[in-house]
Amino acid sequence: MELLIVCPLALIAGFVDAIAGGGGLISLPAYLFAGLPVHQAIGTNKLSSTMGTLASTWRFAKHGYLAAPLVLVGVCCGLTGSFCGSNLVLLVGDTVIKWLMLAALPLIMYYVLRTRDLDRYAQEGFGLRKTLVITAIIAAIIGVYDGFYGPGTGTFLILLLTSCAHLDLRTANGTTKAINLATNVTALVVFAFGNVVLVGLGLVAGVFNIIGNLLGAHLFAHDASRITRPIIIVVVIVFAIRLLFDLLGTPSI
Repeated sequence: MELLIVCPLALIAGFVDAIAGGGGLISLPAYLFAGLPVHQAIGTNKLSSTMGTLASTWRFAKHGYLAAPLVLVGVCCGLTGSFCGSNLVLLVGDTVIKWLMLAALPLIMYYVLRTRDLDRYAQEGFGLRKTLVITAIIAAIIGVYDGFYGPGTGTFLILLLTSCAHLDLRTANGTTKAINLATNVTALVVFAFGNVVLVGLGLVAGVFNIIGNLLGAHLFAHDASRITRPIIIVVVIVFAIRLLFDLLGTPSI
């Protein structure tokens, strides 16, 4: 029964994550619906999503979407930010960031609806040094968010890297995948040592997540601009629902 619930949703999550980020908003609730305790759901989801992210990162690297300088800076700053955020949440809790994100979502949705072509900023690209600095700042800030709360991290990275760093959509997504892979692996190691990963279920779900990621990466490579925007809109709506459930004290979806 757990496999019947988790595996199809893990495939869909992988497909969404490869194109626009935010796959965890689909896969994590699947584990909870299957009846896993929260910590086991988070740990096992981290295993399957890491497998899927590895597959899509490899696919994007094969297509040439990973620029080594951007990936190196993004991963280093993302991991540093995530470490700071995970420690910060121990001091102040995550309610503040949830309210801030809920307030910011209308602006994010307005930007996505208003911007029909997410590649348009890439036409005014910056020099390498300025691009690296902006990428570092974005990765550090979103890294803090990832460690502090987390859902939608990939989606926010894509949006900021295209709009602020003026990366083209493919390079922004490739950089995002590399950052997510690094943070996922780090978190997976922590969860594994905490004995909260159901390896069998995670591996099987991970295969489905890989399939979804590869399908999404293939479609993204052929039609990135047209398909990314509507999927981001769906992810933002699902994220808003998730925030409302969390803030109203209803069990997390």
